[in-house]
Amino acid sequence: MPQRTRPRSAKRALKVRSKKLPRVPKAAVDGYQKGKETRTRILEVALKTFGNEGFKGATTRQIADDAGVNLPALKYYFGGKEGLYLACAHEIAARYGRLMLPVANTAHAALASQMDAASARKHIKLVFAALAEFLLGTSETRLWRLFVQREMANPGPAFEILYSQLWKPGVELSAALISRVLGQQATTQEGRLRALLLISSLAAFDTGSHVAVRVLGWPDLREERLELVKKAIHDQIDLI
Repeated sequence: MPQRTRPRSAKRALKVRSKKLPRVPKAAVDGYQKGKETRTRILEVALKTFGNEGFKGATTRQIADDAGVNLPALKYYFGGKEGLYLACAHEIAARYGRLMLPVANTAHAALASQMDAASARKHIKLVFAALAEFLLGTSETRLWRLFVQREMANPGPAFEILYSQLWKPGVELSAALISRVLGQQATTQEGRLRALLLISSLAAFDTGSHVAVRVLGWPDLREERLELVKKAIHDQIDLI
């Protein structure tokens, strides 16, 4: 039986596919990693500085000095002061998403089904437990908590980013679940109002943490004291 030979075009294609991809120089990889670390360091410093000083009070020179970079480097990564401020807002929204997305996705899936009031109540508790952890229980949130508080009190360049990616989705999800507890398939204004009141009760331990711990005689809001806050929120949810 005669041996079949590959067409010449197929041989060329095989030869092309068999070529090794060019190696990325180690210097390029190291440079990329260093650039990523520099950008992250600038962001961390900016979150703290903008939180303490506000958008108008903070200066790019101050941020650059504290981050150990020069002003051209800051401009290279963020384009200037407002670009850096907006990048901080996007970073906050991304961190919020990483923590809240799993429980939020589960709740949205449950909303898409014919769940009853008891199931909706369970999901509200899960959402608010995660929100309490996010606001009060993680050390990283302390870096940018003042940033968010300032934008809430005096809306600035980052307000729309935080509203559309952080505040509105959280309120709407909570309101939808509360409305389901109240026997409504669609989200109601009463559901939104109750959601805002529940979120505000957590904010008392965030924006008003100094008052809260002093009234309660607590040294801080960590560990078992955070669990007491979550239990109190759950008790409020049970009253809906």
